Amino acid sequence: MSRFMLSYLERVSPVHRVTGAVKFIIFLLWSVLAMTGYDTRVMLLSSGLGIFLFIISGIKLRDISFIFKMLIIFMAANLLAVYIFSPEEGVKIYGSRHLLAEGFGRFTLTKEQLFYEFNIFLKYCQLVPAAILLIVTTHPSEFAASLNRIGVHYYIAYTVSLTLRYIPDVQRDYTAISQAQQARGIELSRKAPLFKRIKGIAAILLPLIFSSLERIDSISNAMELRGFGKHKKRSWYSSRPFGKADAIALSAGILLFVLGMWFTFRDGSRFYNPFIPSGPIVP
Repeated sequence: MSRFMLSYLERVSPVHRVTGAVKFIIFLLWSVLAMTGYDTRVMLLSSGLGIFLFIISGIKLRDISFIFKMLIIFMAANLLAVYIFSPEEGVKIYGSRHLLAEGFGRFTLTKEQLFYEFNIFLKYCQLVPAAILLIVTTHPSEFAASLNRIGVHYYIAYTVSLTLRYIPDVQRDYTAISQAQQARGIELSRKAPLFKRIKGIAAILLPLIFSSLERIDSISNAMELRGFGKHKKRSWYSSRPFGKADAIALSAGILLFVLGMWFTFRDGSRFYNPFIPSGPIVP
């Protein structure tokens, strides 16, 4: 069942030793760099670094195989949608047109479009490993404690902690409801036609929503009975002090962010254009 869950996985690794707040700050910087720039060289370097961190974290691909497959399907669907809605977006951006194949009507294949979609794929390669690492290598309680330590109000920190704890609960409820539906004769396996499987999955959403609302009500009542929010400050059972590993990781993250932003925008544009090296690029 672990491969179906996106939750904390305890390992002994350099990534696990870094506190949750530092990893969150680095993830925010990483996300800003990924979303603002289209420099292929920076994205290749960031993607390689993200994959390297994923490897040294000790997290195996089989631990998140289901989530990984779902992300691949989502990426493929998004890339296809980009081409369907704007098959020559790359031509507009890079200011040139190198035709590879004629299509039907407005659907053509150009080097610029392929390069543009490759850059979109690299953006996913930048963000997906970092986002997964943040979730699977950070204990929710320790994450909330470290956020509160750097100045985030404990209301917000505790909300983040509950969210991270709630993700595997929702996945577990979905699996339980799915198995109950199949026990009643609703076929959701690969043997069933695709439309029938989609219809069956949609039928799971309603009981999943009600179970989620029931859990939210139980948690809120329990927190209220225990006097949550009565005091301006609170103590944390899983609090960890900032150490040498945190200072090194944060310094490296800030340095890489500054260098990445400088390299991306040093020529006045956020796009890397290999087709017209000396020509203008449409922003």
